[in-house]
Amino acid sequence: MLTALALAFLAQLTPSTGNNVSEDLSLRLTPEVLVTRAVRPAVVSIQAEVPQVDMFGQTRIATSGGSGAVIYDDGWVVTNFHVVNGATSIKVSLEPIAGQPPVEFTARLVNSVAEEDLALLKIDAPPGTVFATVTLGTSSDLMVAEPVIAIGNPYGQTLTVSRGIISGLHRDITIEGQGLRFSNLIQTDASINPGNSGGPLLNIYGQLIGINTVVNRQAENIGFAIPVDRIQEVIEESLLAPSRAASWYGFDVDSKSAVAVGGSANGDETVAFRVTSVTPGGPAARGGFEVGDLLTGWGERRFQSADAFVLARAELTPEVPVRFVVRRDGRDRVIELRGWERDEGLVFDRAGFKGRTSLMSDRRYRRYFTWIEEIRPGGPAERLGLRQGDLIESFQAKGRQVVVPRSPQILALYLNTLEPGAEVDLDVWRDENENGQLDYSNAVSELLRGTLVIE
Repeated sequence: MLTALALAFLAQLTPSTGNNVSEDLSLRLTPEVLVTRAVRPAVVSIQAEVPQVDMFGQTRIATSGGSGAVIYDDGWVVTNFHVVNGATSIKVSLEPIAGQPPVEFTARLVNSVAEEDLALLKIDAPPGTVFATVTLGTSSDLMVAEPVIAIGNPYGQTLTVSRGIISGLHRDITIEGQGLRFSNLIQTDASINPGNSGGPLLNIYGQLIGINTVVNRQAENIGFAIPVDRIQEVIEESLLAPSRAASWYGFDVDSKSAVAVGGSANGDETVAFRVTSVTPGGPAARGGFEVGDLLTGWGERRFQSADAFVLARAELTPEVPVRFVVRRDGRDRVIELRGWERDEGLVFDRAGFKGRTSLMSDRRYRRYFTWIEEIRPGGPAERLGLRQGDLIESFQAKGRQVVVPRSPQILALYLNTLEPGAEVDLDVWRDENENGQLDYSNAVSELLRGTLVIE
């Protein structure tokens, strides 16, 4: 009797066969499973090598990890800036084909906005490579308690999926020790750990609604993501804006007003962009660019849309020769330019000089200066009377603290916060007697002071 009962009980536990298997599988195919299958190919694991100096003054290479999401099919990845900050080498891995190792590529940092903790990478892949992308949703209609999915690489565990809900909206967070303050973040209880940074937060349709960025380590299941609407604004206004591109050439175009110029070699309609300004003394002015020229492309690149131009412009690298093609009076002209670093260009454009960092030290002191190596004709620096070889020790905008220009980046960042017409007081040294020293005494002073008016 007991044996019969046991057999009957075991029979109830035996897996069903036939059509029931299909029915059971369909129950397992939840929205979370379908979203994961669709989006995982567009999520990358990021490994960044960052030089660090230890307490003994020795440089070692540290490796940091994070995640990212492919947003354009030719290999553009959005991630957190802190994932790649200071990196000298970046590698990204994509989901492997079954039974194969992960597909790995090198990538390069194209642009970043540190205060937004966002960065844009470009995967170095053979021409014609097409990557899976994540669809951008909106964060304008998010609801507290709606389900979300996070994908990332926590603690090196590649493409880990967690699910949760939106726990709160419009959260303001300060990151201690980093000087970062975020506003309007999405709060979620989906598991977010080190390595998830830069990975996508998705809604139940598989659309990107945020980039995972920080976690409250003092509590469980409290993570935060940058809303996708803000991400799109930063991409359009900063990360991909021609004025914020890494390489500066000293000319601007109206990238929103494309001009049709005919067909390309493959028959597609191509567009050009009108040059709206040329900075005197900059690379473009020296090369012969003029306002009104039509920029039709560079090298073999031609463009079918404004978006294609913006992406291609962001890829250009400083100091690498580029053969621009401009159309003037119905004729195409090739003008080769070498771009400057963006920070150098911004200072040249707004303050009227090109400078580099100079360090002077002896047993008594160690001082940083910006050494002026070039003056822009007609610019603020020339109007003030600055000269090549002058050393800027400090600068101070009205009502602000004194800043020591330890690098062109610091100077550019500072100038970028000032409106045109802002006045900046400078302390400048000039070796008038050419004795190789900076003299300051009752008898002789080589310290000059003046006010620069920013353009």
